[in-house]
Amino acid sequence: MSGHQPRHFLTLLHLAPDEALRLLRRAGELKHMARNGERYEPLRNRTLAMIFEKSSTRTRVSFEAGMAQFGGHAIFLSPRDTQLGRGEPTEDSARVLSRMVDALMIRTFEHELVERFAAHSRVPVINGLTDRFHPCQLLADMLTYFEHREEISGRTVAWIGDGNNMCNSYINASRIFDFRLRVACPEGFEPDAAVLQAARDSCTILRDPLEAADGADLVATDVWASMGQEEEQRQREQVFAAFQVTDAVMRSAAKDALFMHCLPAHRGEEVSASVIDGPQSVVWEEAENRLHAQKALLEFLLVARE
Repeated sequence: MSGHQPRHFLTLLHLAPDEALRLLRRAGELKHMARNGERYEPLRNRTLAMIFEKSSTRTRVSFEAGMAQFGGHAIFLSPRDTQLGRGEPTEDSARVLSRMVDALMIRTFEHELVERFAAHSRVPVINGLTDRFHPCQLLADMLTYFEHREEISGRTVAWIGDGNNMCNSYINASRIFDFRLRVACPEGFEPDAAVLQAARDSCTILRDPLEAADGADLVATDVWASMGQEEEQRQREQVFAAFQVTDAVMRSAAKDALFMHCLPAHRGEEVSASVIDGPQSVVWEEAENRLHAQKALLEFLLVARE
């Protein structure tokens, strides 16, 4: 717990482009080491506190397994069984927890909460998902693309569906990794205006999925109704009906285009079964890569600067 200011990872923009590329290269090395059964434990006796206000499969398992593989520990904290759910001010929780652990990962509804946590934490704070951004998922997506196609700079990516936290993160990624992004979303479901404005050189909003996918190297989507939007599900199904990633959409894309989805997926809604279970889909590798990308991130935040 040294005196320097901790590095946080609340959005992709907390990494410089060269750092992001280095981190992904390192994630590939760590994946290779894990597959070869090499023991590498840079975080022995280190602890990650994981705060979950939203339920999770991939985020929880990947961070917990990553810390275990690195020789460290992860503590799962839910509002149901800690003071966090009983009205302790966020600032106080951050001050207390960051004196006991080496890093904090938070998965919550409001992005402002992770910002407040970071402002009062002595240790790195990682955004495990908020209503505005999901940067850890983008590290996994980019790692997956690099593994299959080596370079994303100058390529074209199509995001089809809701202008949600994943879409906002793809927009940030277009700036960091230097690709063109076309977002096809229904009117009224656009991504965050400020995020979009900052990326106006790399990102375009369209209304037609086939046009967005035209010649694209990567096609990505997400569920139409995220956690907390279940009551809007019916209305969203009607609004988004024309925004399913189908075989026709993939035919519009480049011949060797990849398909990605952060999961869980609803086959027959945002993506057809034939696409997600088809030869262009890399969703299982993408899910596994959460583990390797986050290990590289933990190493970057906790080891590299000492």
